[in-house]
Amino acid sequence: MTGTIIQPEGWAKPKGYANGILDKNGILHVAGQVGWDENEVFQTHDFIGQMAQALKNIRAIVLAAGGQVSDVVRLTWYVTDAEDYLMYQAEVGTVYRKVFGHHFPAMSLVVVRGLIEPGALLEIEATAVLDID
Repeated sequence: MTGTIIQPEGWAKPKGYANGILDKNGILHVAGQVGWDENEVFQTHDFIGQMAQALKNIRAIVLAAGGQVSDVVRLTWYVTDAEDYLMYQAEVGTVYRKVFGHHFPAMSLVVVRGLIEPGALLEIEATAVLDID
């Protein structure tokens, strides 16, 4: 394999994938993160709560790789209900800024019919570019 597996300390080991892979050029590929905690348990079943946790998960993976939130260059959001996103847009912005501050990378939002994890309302994947010199 070309790259280093990134796994935040104390997290449950993922089954069949890696939470993050840092390649030799400093590009960190973060697997889609749902709104569960480090033990793979959903603590909330609402859109905003899951969104906050997914973003915190991404932040934890970036930090575990030696980066910071400002290194994130792309986020792709997969949501199961566009209305949830649109209905809570103000809260989305507030919660996003609490986790990521005023750093706004390139983003896409895709509405999907469903996600593989039962109970997941959204999944967010990320790419970060770390200075590994």
